[in-house]
Amino acid sequence: MSLPFDLRSLAVFVAVVDHGGFSAAARARHVAQSAVSQTIASLEQRLDTPLFKRQERPIQLTPEGEVLLQHARRLLDDASATELAMRELKGLVKGEVRIGIPSMLGSYYLPPLLMGFAARHPGIRMTVIEAGARRLQALIKERELDLGIVVEDGTNHDLETETLLCEEMVICAPRDHPFVSQGQVSAAEFLSQPLVLFQDGYFHREFVDAMARQLGMAPQLTFQSNLIPLTKAIVRQGFGITTFLRRVVEEDDLAAVSFSPPAMLTLSLAWQPQGYLSRAERAFIDYALANRHGL
Repeated sequence: MSLPFDLRSLAVFVAVVDHGGFSAAARARHVAQSAVSQTIASLEQRLDTPLFKRQERPIQLTPEGEVLLQHARRLLDDASATELAMRELKGLVKGEVRIGIPSMLGSYYLPPLLMGFAARHPGIRMTVIEAGARRLQALIKERELDLGIVVEDGTNHDLETETLLCEEMVICAPRDHPFVSQGQVSAAEFLSQPLVLFQDGYFHREFVDAMARQLGMAPQLTFQSNLIPLTKAIVRQGFGITTFLRRVVEEDDLAAVSFSPPAMLTLSLAWQPQGYLSRAERAFIDYALANRHGL
């Protein structure tokens, strides 16, 4: 059977898209621009359709090109996974684990798990990618990331998930704040205060926004920051209060106050059910699940 393209042609096509032009793609691939142009022209001829609107600056994809791009990325990802699988069978690589972790978990909950796995498997390279839980969920679904930590909120039905941690979200306030003497605070009382919150896409922010929607209230946002030390400093100086997972507050000089009723958050390890997982990644999943009770 004769195919209308090969993987090399698709790789050149994707490079032109990703780098915004023929010249930039040629530089990135260390080939002459004429070679890139010839490859794309041959691909268009074999498919009998134009892939780029060359009169546009920067060049843009035609509708046919948009369709091909989706399939090309998937084919190239599958080819890369196949190559890795074959190399692993021959023992030519020791492996790598790429995992996406929200900053709050990466700083306060997961270091013992990551270090324990690294100690058991010293030949495996660990790469940790920090992003909001919602962004990590999207990266896994788009097959740009193999493993990640997501919030179990009913939107992960198309991912394979295993619960890692169920922890309380608490109010973080200075120790002299009136909330501290109350023991528990309602969501409405919390939302009536000046707040220091993460930006959109982080489970910390989505937790607060969900409470606000349920009560029909607008959060009184005074500061936005994804930096935990900066957020704590702002709270410590009395410019607002915030929410964190309990351990993030308890290891500091700030007070942790429960919501009424207490608010629990479930965080899970997630991956694509149909995606290829290397032996290193499967080993990490097994280790994480075996040791999750120590988190």
